[in-house]
Amino acid sequence: MKNKIILFLVLCFCFNLAGFAQSTVHESVKFQSKKLGKEVSYSIYLPDGYNSSERYYPVLYLLHGYTDDETMWIQTGQMQEITDRAICSDQAVPMIVVMPDAWDTWYINQYDGKVPYEDMFFEELIPHIEKTYRARSNKEFRAIAGLSMGGYGSFLYTLHHPDMFSACAPLSAAIFDDSVMERRQAESHKDLFARLFGPGLDYWHKNSVLKMLSELDKKDLPRIRYYIDCGDQDGLLDGNFQAHKIMREKGIKHEFRVRGGGHTWLYWRTALPNVLEFVSGAFRRDQ
Repeated sequence: MKNKIILFLVLCFCFNLAGFAQSTVHESVKFQSKKLGKEVSYSIYLPDGYNSSERYYPVLYLLHGYTDDETMWIQTGQMQEITDRAICSDQAVPMIVVMPDAWDTWYINQYDGKVPYEDMFFEELIPHIEKTYRARSNKEFRAIAGLSMGGYGSFLYTLHHPDMFSACAPLSAAIFDDSVMERRQAESHKDLFARLFGPGLDYWHKNSVLKMLSELDKKDLPRIRYYIDCGDQDGLLDGNFQAHKIMREKGIKHEFRVRGGGHTWLYWRTALPNVLEFVSGAFRRDQ
């Protein structure tokens, strides 16, 4: 009983403290990308204590969804308040959170080479963050997560770059099989997907989460912690379930969660504390 009272008081304190925490968010910071030939914007969360210490922090790259931008996790997702509370209650470790703008790139290198967003992310954005801020630069202290299009992007990046991240948490990830992609190329989003992936399925297969998972050899299984979360009313649940099934068959360690809810910010806001706790487990090397 005594422990429950102490826990209750700590949580109350953290809820009150969240409004006064000295975490800092800088929205829409810009840097020049040579790869893209233009400025790229990102928002960044710096935890309480960052400005008064010389400590280096682990980093979570938090990706937005289709039609959103670098501000949405802050303005609609309430990530600053949620992250402050998670850190205060020791649910999460103090960390830097980076939220880059990806426009409608789907986080890939466009098939014709005109918009190499993925190259920019790894060759320019990450080095820029690690040079500009006190961000730890080894895999063990770097994680990635995202919602919808950003969930796809986070999953894709760990498969293309398995040596870069220790943890990945896709939320409501936009994971499609070939039949869905063919329909989208022919019907909905026709212009977008034709521009990104080109005609046919050849380039799509190089960027298909399901295709890449199914072709993984046991010796090449990524040593990354995965946390997959999708609502039971979400139209993207089937693709997430297919990924879970393949990962289970391949022996890829992961957590798969289906909670009540749809493709909404309410769902993602309630998912974020679990994401922060999960990636913190990787940063702490709990497993």
